[in-house]
Amino acid sequence: MRSLKIEPLTKEAFAPFGDVIETEGSDYFLINNGSTRRYHRLATVETALPEDRAIISIFRAEALEMPLRIRMLERHPLGSQAFVPLLGNPFLVVVAPPGDVPVPGLVRAFRTNGRQGVNYHRGVWHHPVLTIEKRDDFLVVDRSGSGNNCDEHYFTEDEQLLLDPHQ
Repeated sequence: MRSLKIEPLTKEAFAPFGDVIETEGSDYFLINNGSTRRYHRLATVETALPEDRAIISIFRAEALEMPLRIRMLERHPLGSQAFVPLLGNPFLVVVAPPGDVPVPGLVRAFRTNGRQGVNYHRGVWHHPVLTIEKRDDFLVVDRSGSGNNCDEHYFTEDEQLLLDPHQ
């Protein structure tokens, strides 16, 4: 079984999968009489249909036992999905490029620094939220609308990957 190398999350490395939501290295302009920096349009909410709406939710995630066998990935064909940590804790991100099915050899893993969020573009394969802490909260921005917006793909036993944040 192939072990995933966990990379630090950077805008450049994550670009094929979506946006890194962070202020570090991002442009801003001043608002509120100069007292506030606005880091504008760090990510764009993608929706497929005119009647779709962008919604904001909070996900409270429980940690999964590590090392973790990556058995499945999911994608959202009708809208993007953003995760922003609310408690400042690093979390893990496992992704694969868009396509009919995720290709195990193209799966990548990233570790955030606790101040970064991610916005998965439409159709990008990803593992459900992976908190490192026992429990963590995330602000989630995604799509609400009609139609199935969650496809799941389960890997065969031979295709499964190992994620070990302690390596």
